[in-house]
Amino acid sequence: MMQWEQLLSLKKQGDTTKRLRKEQDETRLAFEVDYDRIIFSSSFRSLQDKTQVIPLSKTDFVHTRLTHSLEVSVVGRSIGRQVGKAILQKHPHLQEIYGYKFNDFGAIVAAASLAHDIGNPPFGHSGEKAIGDFFLNGSGKRFKNLLTEKQYQDLIDFEGNANGFKILTQNRVGVEGGLRLTYATLGTFIKYPKESLPKKPTPHICDKKFGIFQSDTEFFKEVAEELGMINRGNNKNLSFHRHPLSFLVEAADDICYTIIDFEDGINLGLIDEEFALEYLINLVRDTINTSKYNTLTNKEDRLSYLRALAINTLIKEATALFVANEEAILKGEFDVSLLGKSKYKAQIEDIISLSIIKIYTSDEVVAKEIAGYKILTSLLEVYTIAVENAFHSKETHYDKLILKGFREFEDKTSKNIYHYLLQSCSFIAGLTDGNALLTFNKINGNNV
Repeated sequence: MMQWEQLLSLKKQGDTTKRLRKEQDETRLAFEVDYDRIIFSSSFRSLQDKTQVIPLSKTDFVHTRLTHSLEVSVVGRSIGRQVGKAILQKHPHLQEIYGYKFNDFGAIVAAASLAHDIGNPPFGHSGEKAIGDFFLNGSGKRFKNLLTEKQYQDLIDFEGNANGFKILTQNRVGVEGGLRLTYATLGTFIKYPKESLPKKPTPHICDKKFGIFQSDTEFFKEVAEELGMINRGNNKNLSFHRHPLSFLVEAADDICYTIIDFEDGINLGLIDEEFALEYLINLVRDTINTSKYNTLTNKEDRLSYLRALAINTLIKEATALFVANEEAILKGEFDVSLLGKSKYKAQIEDIISLSIIKIYTSDEVVAKEIAGYKILTSLLEVYTIAVENAFHSKETHYDKLILKGFREFEDKTSKNIYHYLLQSCSFIAGLTDGNALLTFNKINGNNV
């Protein structure tokens, strides 16, 4: 059974002495420093030009990955604080002996939520699929025999969650330990604490995707063991049960994309207003102030009221579900998402089903995802050839030009082809939608 005093570890990569909560500066709490480091990072800033729902959209009110991440962090902080208050009431020794406060839970969840999309490629989830398909069915398939089975699986199932952990923790020259976040925040960030194989071995929520590339397994094990996360794996396969607070990050994300993506669809005219508002009313029927709602005369005000009420309703629901199932979660026996147990599950599924039909598969979204697919495939073709040639010291002048500014490739000593292929994928995944398009145009001689 996992223990909160371990799960709330303040340790950071490279620490040689133990960090104690009681000795923390209340004005610069380490968990809050995590949030600051993420928000000031270049990887986070790039999310302002990455797709949330509508790829390459220039419409002001449509959410980007950045605005989505900020909203998820706000919702996550609220859930974390409410859960923290209940946990400290149930386990008073955490405060009396160790000095933890309910805001600590909120700060950890807010930081992990802020970073939850930091590893996602341009052009939405189609970006992940484009990278994977390049190695599975495209010319990247030529590398298969040069890689281990798990290394190859990392590439054909390229995963934004795993890339996020890589970004947050990878060493660079002069930057040891990446952003040097607390292990509590790193553990909370990892929704799928396993490597890429075996793929979906069970229906357990931990097995839905993977969260660790082969390049990062050793450090991940250090984090998991420090936090006391429960080992689900064996000598052949790396897998752990989730850090309990990662359920709250997942809930915050689920709440935001369910409600706010739906709101974007309404604002874009993809979903009929009156039809859509009925879906939201069904979710908040028990708490809506009908008199107040009827006084609202325009769409924006009605939508804003229902959105706020729906988010607040689901925050309370996620909190209650976590507290009620805390023991099972600490034992690793809770195997679904929190909202998967929600009494509002049917209403949530109705909203998501409508969003899939009207938004995610709309003509505009599909057309621009196709364009994104072509852009990323072309970039992968050029960069993997350049990397392959340079790795074998056979690079052409063109290859050198392509790799100029690709700092992860500057020192190729003691590295292997997997390392450089993964770095190439991570480099391309780090491009914004606009920069990916700009790089594509440069490579194709456009706009010179």
